Amino acid sequence: MRTGSFEVRVVASLHAFSRVGLIVPKHRHSAVERNRVKRRLRELLRLELLPVLRTLPLPLDVVLRAGALAYERSYATLADEMQHVTRRLAPWASETRRESMRTDDVR
Repeated sequence: MRTGSFEVRVVASLHAFSRVGLIVPKHRHSAVERNRVKRRLRELLRLELLPVLRTLPLPLDVVLRAGALAYERSYATLADEMQHVTRRLAPWASETRRESMRTDDVR
C-alpha cells in the first residue's frame, strides 16, 4: 500500500511475533534531513503501528520505505498517513489468516 510519503509492504511473519523495518533513502538530501525523517517515522511506528500489530491475531512483517515527499511533510501529515496505514492493516491480517487456514486444510 502507498501513501503520499511512503510505501508499506506487509507479509505474514514466519515468527511468532510481528517485525517492522524502516528504509529511508537519501533522495539527494543531507544526513541531517535523513535522520530527521528517520526519527519522525520511528516515533510514528512506535506510537501508531506497533500497538496495532500487537492486537492483530496474526503476526506480520511490515517494511516502511520513505519516499522523497516524506522529507517535505510535517510531522502531523506523516501521522495522518500512518493512521491511514494502521486502519488498513486489521482487515489485511484477518484476510491473510483465512488464506493460511485454507492452505493448512490442503496439506
